[in-house]
Amino acid sequence: MDKFRMIFQFLQSNQESFMNGICGIMALASAQMYSAFDFNCPCLPGYNAAYSAGILLAPPLVLFLLGLVMNNNVSMLAEEWKRPPGRRAKDPAVLRYMFCSMAQRALIAPVVWVAVTLLDGKCFLCAFCTAVPVSLLGNGSLVPGLPPPELARLLARVPCPEIYDGDWLLAREVAVRYLRCISQALGWSFVLLTTLLAFVVRSVRPCFTQAAFLKSKYWSHYIDIERKLFDETCTEHAKAFAKVCIQQFFEAMNHDLELGHAHGALAAGPTGSAAPAATEGADEEREKLRGITDQGTMNRLLTSWHECKPPLRLGQEEPLVGNGWAGGGPRPSRKEVATYFSKV
Repeated sequence: MDKFRMIFQFLQSNQESFMNGICGIMALASAQMYSAFDFNCPCLPGYNAAYSAGILLAPPLVLFLLGLVMNNNVSMLAEEWKRPPGRRAKDPAVLRYMFCSMAQRALIAPVVWVAVTLLDGKCFLCAFCTAVPVSLLGNGSLVPGLPPPELARLLARVPCPEIYDGDWLLAREVAVRYLRCISQALGWSFVLLTTLLAFVVRSVRPCFTQAAFLKSKYWSHYIDIERKLFDETCTEHAKAFAKVCIQQFFEAMNHDLELGHAHGALAAGPTGSAAPAATEGADEEREKLRGITDQGTMNRLLTSWHECKPPLRLGQEEPLVGNGWAGGGPRPSRKEVATYFSKV
């Protein structure tokens, strides 16, 4: 159990590596899905192209959406995009950087699916079997005597060896080899182009816009870390709030019993340190509440955080008025009071 906890903590602290691993797993899963997929071409002139286009485009779209859904930064991007400006302006460059980072990872699995589909050749064979040049690969002297619908019907059956009956016009093996050769050439070209594009985006682009790239990267990380810290602080506050609320409930319901325990503790003598210890624990929990001790105040705080986030100027914040906005005028002077306690 400790090993799993260590692995989970490592993945949480290394979110980028975790997302890269998830994208790699999805890429492998897409290739495995295609190998396990039973491709059945309809072998009909009006349906071959539609079926092949659906197989080539629909699964990549699903995989792309799954890649975005599994990325934790999608909700953060949507929240940053739709939030009111308030006291902190929204930077479009940061939003573009966040979206591009998510899209690059989410595109890995769709690219693998398209590449595997083209390299396999079945989808391309089904889509373009009616476009085979019969005059070059088959018996071209018989083509003028065939009506176009009959020729399309014969060529549409090329992907289906069980029902193909046009060997007298075009040898099926010749058409299959011809179309698969073109499909594999397109597949390797697609792999080469996507690899070059990924190299340009990941390596060359930051070299020309290094300053803007560093700014967008920094503030993207800041938004992510700020959201995590805010969630952790809210979780800590909710835990302390629940603990104090439960303690108050039990104190109200068992007041007479607590009084009896208190008298027993005073009579016993040596166990009298239990009450101060419990009081110190309650004080610690109340300190974690940071002065927010009711539902209405907490709701106003959350609303203010969403509508009016603090400006990114450390040490220069102005005093806030009731609605969370900075008030004008000079800042009030601060008085420091030191209190000393003596131990008896």
